[in-house]
Amino acid sequence: MDKIIKLGFLGCGNVGGGVWKLLSGFAKDIDHRTGLKFEVKRALVRDLTKKRDIDFPAGVLTDNVEDLLGDPEISIVLEFLGGEKPACDWIKEALRRGKTVVTANKVAFALHWPELQKAAEESGAGLYYEAAVCGAIPIIHTLEASLQSNAISYIYGIVNGTTNYILTRMSREGAEYSAVLADAQRLGLAEPDPSSDVEGLDAAYKLSILASLAFHGRVPFEHVYVEGITSIQAEDILCGQELGYTLKLLAIAKRDGLKVETRVHPTFIPDKHPLASVSDAFNAVFLKGHACDEMMFMGRGAGDLPTASAIVSDLLRAAAAEKHAYPTFNNDPHPAIPYENNTDWQTAFYVRMLAVDKPGVLSHVAQTFACFGVSIAVMQQKGAMSDGRVTLVFITHKANEKAMRQALATIDPSFATVESVLRVEE
Repeated sequence: MDKIIKLGFLGCGNVGGGVWKLLSGFAKDIDHRTGLKFEVKRALVRDLTKKRDIDFPAGVLTDNVEDLLGDPEISIVLEFLGGEKPACDWIKEALRRGKTVVTANKVAFALHWPELQKAAEESGAGLYYEAAVCGAIPIIHTLEASLQSNAISYIYGIVNGTTNYILTRMSREGAEYSAVLADAQRLGLAEPDPSSDVEGLDAAYKLSILASLAFHGRVPFEHVYVEGITSIQAEDILCGQELGYTLKLLAIAKRDGLKVETRVHPTFIPDKHPLASVSDAFNAVFLKGHACDEMMFMGRGAGDLPTASAIVSDLLRAAAAEKHAYPTFNNDPHPAIPYENNTDWQTAFYVRMLAVDKPGVLSHVAQTFACFGVSIAVMQQKGAMSDGRVTLVFITHKANEKAMRQALATIDPSFATVESVLRVEE
């Protein structure tokens, strides 16, 4: 006999609409494959009078959250509101009342994961969040289940489609950031207020979740170093290309014992690296485990149907579970043995300077770098003089972050001014 499960939607925008369409249009296949039938009993919306693409049955839409949370027939709540408030409070209340929650809300998880998991465990409800990171790519389930026998040493992720689209266009066309951003907004690929994407916050929320699962320990959002793409110049992308590098906004997590570094910033990677070919709005995660070695997962990281695909996958898993599983690491806000947040990571650097064209300048730069343990791997002089100065481009060997900052701050501006600094990962 088919099992009928009644659902509640918290919100019903693009992603909620995608889930509705997937559950409706794919219902026979879902029933045939799983023996499950789903009925959306209530959907919370802000405006009951708004014209919608979906012809909801009478009585489904409501603007009162208690109609959904207080309905004992609704056993699974799907949350599409996004953001921290009020979504996090309503997710927690649904869990407290014993309702399983499926969500794509990376902000709620990055900022309030311990309390949400505690509410779920206390009531026995399930908490599923595959769609919170990388849309249709099943990276959460992979880390929770498929790679449990691996010790993950690092993760490199292209986890924000908007910034990847912008950097791809800048690389292909030599266009400046502001022009490509405006075009992305016109096409609907960037929000009217794109700050969460272009300042790196969206990627940082996702990295906090990925690192916690990969390293089996809570990695707080507050420990993620964040640097966006708003200051990227076409000149630097071109200089990197000439040296064999592609620029990406990378979410990077590395573990060495109890030391963990988590950082989001524009990063040059070699053209031969698998992530270098991930273009436009695609997402990808590249990781290394001690048993599986290197693996890469790539796919659509956003959009109504790709995200709906991940949500419905979680929904099927939740509906079929006899007992819900939770992450096995100590997910307390202040664990007894926390990871040490390493802020003095080692990486190579790309540096562009405007230097006076006279003897002794290169010697001054090289000696200043050497004083702080920074050695130069590649140096190029670019183009003709401008205002009596020439462009110098350096790629360093790996150096400590703090030492590199000190070295750059010590460069005598009468010899050279630092115009751009980007990190390089091999």
